[in-house]
Amino acid sequence: MRRPHLKSIPSVLAATFLLTSCSKGEISGLGFEEGLSSVNDHSLSLWQWSWIAAGVVGVFTLILILWPVFFHRKKDESFPKQTQYNIPVEVAYTIIPFIIVAVLFYFTVQSESKIVKITPDAQVSHFIDVEGFQWSWQFNYKDAGDYKSATVTGTPAQPPTLYLPLGENVRFTLTANDVVHGFWIPAFMIQMQNLPGVTNKLEFSANKLGTFPGRCNILCGRNHSQMLFTVKVVTPAEYQTYIEGLVAEEKAANACPLTPNAQPLQQEAARLHQPLREDCWLSG
Repeated sequence: MRRPHLKSIPSVLAATFLLTSCSKGEISGLGFEEGLSSVNDHSLSLWQWSWIAAGVVGVFTLILILWPVFFHRKKDESFPKQTQYNIPVEVAYTIIPFIIVAVLFYFTVQSESKIVKITPDAQVSHFIDVEGFQWSWQFNYKDAGDYKSATVTGTPAQPPTLYLPLGENVRFTLTANDVVHGFWIPAFMIQMQNLPGVTNKLEFSANKLGTFPGRCNILCGRNHSQMLFTVKVVTPAEYQTYIEGLVAEEKAANACPLTPNAQPLQQEAARLHQPLREDCWLSG
């Protein structure tokens, strides 16, 4: 005889689904914030609909599993009816997954092509070289020219900070000088590998002021977990000030003060640990 409490199973499943759901405002990003970067603009909807598709498939599969468990249990000792095959069902569970995968593949290709697109140099505002090494990062701001001080190198003990201007397109050139690393900014929904002997390029704009964590997401050796960096998004004016500040001391060391005495120049060069240019030597 069928147990009375089994009649409540559909209600329990419905209640469980509703209780585990959240309001639209709470799950709109499903772990990611909208509008942080140009990559988020392309990736977020794909991320959301992938989870929605997975949720629908998961709930439907759970129902199919629980339905026979509770409603087709053994009732007596008679041999159950045997079904050899069901062509409509087999066709359905072959075609439906194929359609789901095909749709996700289509939208993945659409989003990926936009994310990895490289625009002409004239449409890029800033260029930054990113080199991964065991076990930190080196950022070279090409806007500053060939000054050595425009290269910021971190260590596991002192992770570097990557400055980005708000709302401006930045092209990153990614390389590695030892093993494979992964340039990853989780909040921006972006990751691309730094490969030895291979140059990868990536473009995006950061669209919200703030500080965001970055890290390597490719296992690269003993201190992989310490291969961190920080992304700091600032206004374009603050970004320009930062770049100028990086090279200000080196520019001062390379300048030729108008003085008839070379001795003060030698002292200043020694203080800055920079060689004095020969054309700055003036006779007294």
